[in-house]
Amino acid sequence: MEALLITAAVVWGGATGVLISRPAYRLSVPAEQCWRSECPAGHRLMGFGGGWFGRARCSAGDTFGPSSLSVVSVTAGVCGLLAATTGARPELVVWLLLAPVCVLLAMVDASAHRLPDVLTLPLATGACVLLGGASLLPGAGGSWTSALLGSLLLGACFFLFFLVGGGLGLGDVKLALVLGAVLGWYGWPILLFGVFAGYLFGAVYGIGLVMAGRAGRRSRIAFGPFLLAGALAGVLLGSSMS
Repeated sequence: MEALLITAAVVWGGATGVLISRPAYRLSVPAEQCWRSECPAGHRLMGFGGGWFGRARCSAGDTFGPSSLSVVSVTAGVCGLLAATTGARPELVVWLLLAPVCVLLAMVDASAHRLPDVLTLPLATGACVLLGGASLLPGAGGSWTSALLGSLLLGACFFLFFLVGGGLGLGDVKLALVLGAVLGWYGWPILLFGVFAGYLFGAVYGIGLVMAGRAGRRSRIAFGPFLLAGALAGVLLGSSMS
């Protein structure tokens, strides 16, 4: 049963990962610019869903966006890990629904240093609503109350850091609403662990760039991917302990 569950999760991750390259390319623009509607060669993007979904190719056959193979591999791997640690509990459905969007967010932020509202705000709402539904089912491994409080508290803390110039953007503040709900589901210790892990991942990466001479002490890095990686670590720990 466990092997079947993990296999299904990997297939789900691979199937949704196929759809991520194109929106990652279209959304990876500075805040003042409109979403991309052409490939790098100037050909208009084609595909279903208004050109948002489909293969990472334009009508002329040019490739664009992140490597489809790498995106599929990452998404499938994340979903497989979540299934292996969470098991057949109601919140696994929530994690599998959120995971592809989180991978998309990480790729957009890594490329354009931007966490678009069109992704973060619906994701925050969806996380709270879906976890509320999961909490009503038998076998749930967390608390919807702590998830909701975690979302509000982490969002407020990040907003305070933003106001005092703590190096965070408003996109990070909105992402914190998502991370607070996901991590808070498993309780306050997991929330603290996940946030700390995200900062640690970011710090190690930043130090590595400085040591390699690829960045200075004042250089800014995209923090979203590291916050999301820390949240994944927290969820894996929380699910294995619950």
